[in-house]
Amino acid sequence: MPQLAPFRGVRPLDALAGRIIAPPYDVLDRAEAQEILARQPDSFLQVTRADALVADDADMHGPEVYATARARLDQMLADGRLTQDPTAAFYLYSQTWKGRTQVGLMAGARVADYDAGVIKKHELTRPDKEQDRVDHIEALDAQTGLVFLAFRSEGTGAVAAELLETLAASRPIAWSVATDDDVTHTLQPISDAETIAQLQRAFADVDALYVADGHHRSAAASRVSAAHSGQDGRDHFLAGVFPDRHLEVLAYNRLVADLNGLTLDAFLAKVDAVFVRTPGVSPVPTGRGHWTMYIDGKWHGLTARPGTVPTDPVGSLDVAVLQDNVLAPILGIDNPRTNTRITFVGGIRGHKGLSEAVEQGKVAVAFHLHPTGMDQLFAVADADRLMPPKSTWFEPKLRGGVLAHRFSK
Repeated sequence: MPQLAPFRGVRPLDALAGRIIAPPYDVLDRAEAQEILARQPDSFLQVTRADALVADDADMHGPEVYATARARLDQMLADGRLTQDPTAAFYLYSQTWKGRTQVGLMAGARVADYDAGVIKKHELTRPDKEQDRVDHIEALDAQTGLVFLAFRSEGTGAVAAELLETLAASRPIAWSVATDDDVTHTLQPISDAETIAQLQRAFADVDALYVADGHHRSAAASRVSAAHSGQDGRDHFLAGVFPDRHLEVLAYNRLVADLNGLTLDAFLAKVDAVFVRTPGVSPVPTGRGHWTMYIDGKWHGLTARPGTVPTDPVGSLDVAVLQDNVLAPILGIDNPRTNTRITFVGGIRGHKGLSEAVEQGKVAVAFHLHPTGMDQLFAVADADRLMPPKSTWFEPKLRGGVLAHRFSK
């Protein structure tokens, strides 16, 4: 069963939290990070995206970048913009967006639980991105990237989910900040031994935790721990643990640059062989097993023909059905991880961005998917299987700089 540990969090001075917490490092390109830092020089992006502070022609993953990140972290601690709590604590991190609040426990998750599969994953990692996280952790002697974990709110997770909600409603607030994406972020430290023990007992009863986002960060933490025999706190990684009933998964949509040499009529004929197509529908799919496609100036509804959808937990995912029946065999997108003809668009951007990309001639066809469910994510991970790339888009995003885990000296 999962064992979560309190830790001495490195966090913004309460009065400066609004100036420091930042978008996650992996949703921005270099130019976007530079623009934010020009407007908000206290942003934690100076630590997580230090490539924005070096020369444009410098290697984004070179030693200069990691050294700059370490220097900026040390400076923020030295001048008091960041402080490290004197005693180990848990922290509640809440986000409220569009009337919905998600409450997670910020804690140290055991690398041993990750290695043993008690913390389950559902995605492959890319060696270059994993190495970047290893190098960042090693240079900083700290983990600044949060691993987003989820658990089932029912069954063995019911007590933990209820406890998080009760504590969030009653504990003192260190700070509450509204960011420019209309999300309110709130941090509540928990340092008393009795409540810490209560939380540890509740989560020890949970069957498993699941990596919702942060596969590269958790894999990197495992490698760093092994290299250092888990010393000085490296046997844990920084995690935010959320009950599934608080979470919303948005669609992760697809744009394809061309029709793989097919005429419009030939392409539609091939699609019609595997899907029932209905032209002129509303842009958003009505549920699982339904897709919409924008081409030829209109949205087309797609429903799989009998026998098209397998029963296994991966093959039955809407993202997999589309990949296996249209993207690969018809459009030639055999490997969506590496093929440059496909672009993935988070559901936060809405359907208009999809149709506009086609209308503007940037791509040939757009596909709008129904969101993958948390139950489907759990089922894939429980089967020790892997999801297709870009299957889930969580919103709101967990901010960087809310907390960091610094290794002891």
